[in-house]
Amino acid sequence: MDRIIYTAAGGAARVLEQQAVISNNMANVSTTGFREQMAIYRSVPVVGQPGLPTRVSTVTATPTSNFGQGVMAETGHALDLAVTGDGWFSVQTPQGEAYTRAGELAVNQDNVLVNQQGYPVLSSDGGPIEIPERGSVSFSGDGQISALGAGDNPGDIQQLGQLKLVNPPAASLQRGDDGLFRLAGGEAAQADPQVRMISGFVEKSNVNPAEAMVGMIANARRFEMQMKIIQDASSNAERANSILSSNN
Repeated sequence: MDRIIYTAAGGAARVLEQQAVISNNMANVSTTGFREQMAIYRSVPVVGQPGLPTRVSTVTATPTSNFGQGVMAETGHALDLAVTGDGWFSVQTPQGEAYTRAGELAVNQDNVLVNQQGYPVLSSDGGPIEIPERGSVSFSGDGQISALGAGDNPGDIQQLGQLKLVNPPAASLQRGDDGLFRLAGGEAAQADPQVRMISGFVEKSNVNPAEAMVGMIANARRFEMQMKIIQDASSNAERANSILSSNN
């Protein structure tokens, strides 16, 4: 009976792990540029004696993400950017270069272009981007940055460089605890001139709240089923012990 309990307990543990992933997705339904996290599992056949497959367990495999594009929401704000199609914005973190789809940008007290976490947004040459004080900024579809200082004539527009837009293979990206993605090897991705973006829009989370809610309900039922199996196995073991004791 302990084998039944062990198998059911393993299944219950996997259900709880998946429920945690779904809960995190639900919590980020309104997070700009969020990529839905996917819980992945693989089956592990267990072979008993004499060499017969008696049961199948599950173990956690490498988690992945849903890289499908979210809905574009128009804001009209010049520093709100969204990548159209595949691609990522590049930011500099204390742990190195990282990538995000969240394009809600701002200018910090040092006049540096940063994301909502305060990390500098990188230019195509790998450096931070400085914005003229009280200047107006515009972006082209390929990430070229133009700025006009406060009080300057329209003909005095400055070219500040180009955003570093990258498009590494999805399989090479790993999600960090900060919600940003990095290359698995730790190196920096190369800028991709084919990536395009738009200004005045942000990309919403690609989590489908209705599907996530259905998944939570289904997981709750799976957990109840595993608990029922454990209870039945324990009850059967108690009855078997009682029968054996009465025959002695």
